Amino acid sequence: MSEIAATIATDLLTIKAVTLRPNDPFTWASGIKSPIYTDNRLTISYPAVRQHIAHGIAAIIKREYPATEVIAGVATAGISHAAWVAELLNLPLIYVRAKPKDHGAGRQIEGVLKPGQKVVMLDDLISTGGSVLQAAKAVQAAGGDIQAVGAIFSYALDAATQNFAAASLPLFSLSNYPELIKVARQADYIDDEELASLHTWRQDPEHWGVTD
Repeated sequence: MSEIAATIATDLLTIKAVTLRPNDPFTWASGIKSPIYTDNRLTISYPAVRQHIAHGIAAIIKREYPATEVIAGVATAGISHAAWVAELLNLPLIYVRAKPKDHGAGRQIEGVLKPGQKVVMLDDLISTGGSVLQAAKAVQAAGGDIQAVGAIFSYALDAATQNFAAASLPLFSLSNYPELIKVARQADYIDDEELASLHTWRQDPEHWGVTD
């Protein structure tokens, strides 16, 4: 486990941006039962946490995608973190709505994006990747050359891996589900039985907890 991944996992657990409830699961909008609930919007209220996030993402971009010319935030949760990263890297910022505005100029992308510019898109959370990939299509349609999509946290689901591969887009996250539950066990947030249940969910989230 990398140092930044462990730090972010600890941060998310400490500020209760992530809640683990394997014995009393949440229900996602899709109907899937989940032992984890993530609200990374909470991170903006904690200066130390958001600085860990911004510096961590900026370091990845400088190391892995040094040709990046524009930072894009996915509305709404990705905007603030994209702004902090753009500031650290001294790069232009844009943000992308889920769909074009239904009034005014009808823009889906706010800010200046020139055709051919190399873009890294940022969101707060990756589950299956559906929403951020839709935003990525809008950037590509406007002429942006997406280098990668980044996030604070990923559930590391197979569906996301497949969706990003199909879109031919690299994905990175500062921390992820397997690393978070490892940190949670080390800190005694969960016990061994709960850890085993949490591992099982990731392997088959659609059928986890379903009994005959």
